[in-house]
Amino acid sequence: MEQFIQQWHNAALTSLSFFWMAFWAFALGYLISSLIQVLVTRQRMRNMMGDTGTKSVGLATFFGFISSSCSFAALSTTRALFQKGAGLIPSVAFLLASTNLVIELGIVIALFLSWQFVVGEYLGGILLIFFCWIFIRLTRPNKLIKHARDRLDKTHDEETDNTTTDWKEKATSLEGWQEIAQKFVMEWQMVWKDVLIGFTVAGVISAFVPDQFFEWLFIGSGGDNAANPGFWSVLSQTLIGPVAAFFTFIGSMGNIPLAALLFGHGVSLAGVMAFIFSDLVVLPVLRINAQYYGWKMALYILLMLLLGLVVVSLSLHYGLLALDMLPEALPGSTDVSQDSFQINYTLFLNLLFMLVCAVLVWMHRKGRSEASLKHSHQDKDSVSLTTRLLNTFVTIALVWLLGGMLVALLL
Repeated sequence: MEQFIQQWHNAALTSLSFFWMAFWAFALGYLISSLIQVLVTRQRMRNMMGDTGTKSVGLATFFGFISSSCSFAALSTTRALFQKGAGLIPSVAFLLASTNLVIELGIVIALFLSWQFVVGEYLGGILLIFFCWIFIRLTRPNKLIKHARDRLDKTHDEETDNTTTDWKEKATSLEGWQEIAQKFVMEWQMVWKDVLIGFTVAGVISAFVPDQFFEWLFIGSGGDNAANPGFWSVLSQTLIGPVAAFFTFIGSMGNIPLAALLFGHGVSLAGVMAFIFSDLVVLPVLRINAQYYGWKMALYILLMLLLGLVVVSLSLHYGLLALDMLPEALPGSTDVSQDSFQINYTLFLNLLFMLVCAVLVWMHRKGRSEASLKHSHQDKDSVSLTTRLLNTFVTIALVWLLGGMLVALLL
C-alpha cells in the first residue's frame, strides 16, 4: 500500500511538473494566435502566405520558428493562419516548425538526450516540411481544402474581418485588446480539457508502467541486440513510436523525458525520433483538428504526418549510422526528472505569462459580448456525448492529481 501511495504521489508530481514546464509556451502560443486573428486581415495574409511557393513556405517556417509554441497552441495558430487565407502547405510548414524547430525544445532535448537528437529534431523538422510539401502537391486535396475553409467560415467568421480598420488602431485601442482577450480565452476553453487529461496520463505512465513493458512493446530494444538492431527491429520501433505517443501524449516539450526513458531502455534513434515527432498524430490533436477542419481533413493530415515521421525518422537513423554517429544510451538516462520547480527561466516566464493571462481574462470579462458567448456554445448539442465523456475524464484527472499531492502527507 505504501508503495502505491508513493507511486501515486510521483505520478501527480510528474504531471504537475510537466504542466509547469509548458505553461508559458501555451500562453505565448495562444496570445500569438489571438493577435493573428484580430490584427491580421485576409488580404495581408494572402499576400504573405497565400500560395505554395518557396517564399511562402520559408516565411511560414520562420514564423513557426520564432513562435516558440507547443503542440496545442500551434494547432490554434495554424488554424488562424489557414482561416485568414494562408495556403495549406505554408500552414502545415508553420505547424511543423512551431513544434519541431523552436529553440527551447532543442535545449530540453540536449539536457535529456544528446546532440544527435538535437540535430535529428531540427533536421527532421525541415525534412518533415519538405515531405508534406511533396505529399500535398502529389495528392492535391483541393476539395478537402475548400470544405475546410467553408467550415471555418461558418464556425469562426461570424465576426466581421474589418479590412478598413488599421491593425495599429486595433493594437492601440481598448476595444481591440478586448477582442484579442476574447479570442485568447476562447482558445483556452477549447483545449484545456485535452491538455489536462494528456498530462495526467503521462504522469501515470511514467510512474506505474514497468520497464519490461517498454522492452516488450519496442521489439529489439532489450538484451544484446539493442546496441545493433536489425532493419526490421528499427522499422518496428519506428512504427510503434506513434502508438506509444498516442497513449503518453504530453506535448512537444513534455514528452522529451519519456523519450529519454525509451532511449535508455534500448529503443533505437528512429523509434525515439518517431515518438518525439508524434506529438501531432495523437487523439487530442486529431480531435481538435476535426473541430477546426472536419474529420476528412483531420484524417488526411494524420495520414500525411504519420507517413512523414516514419520516413524521416528512418532517414535520420540510417544517415547517422552511415556516418558512424548513432548515440549510445547512457547509464541513468531512464530517470525522468521531477525537479522542474526551481528558480530558473521557466519560473520567471511562467510568472510573466500568469500576469498576461490575468490581464487578458480581466479584459475578456469586461468586454464580453453576446457573440462570443454564442460562439463558445454553438457546438454544444452536436458534441454532447463527447463533452460528457470528456468531462468525466477531466473529473477523474483532477481528483487523481489532487489526491496524489495530498497523499504526500501520509508518506
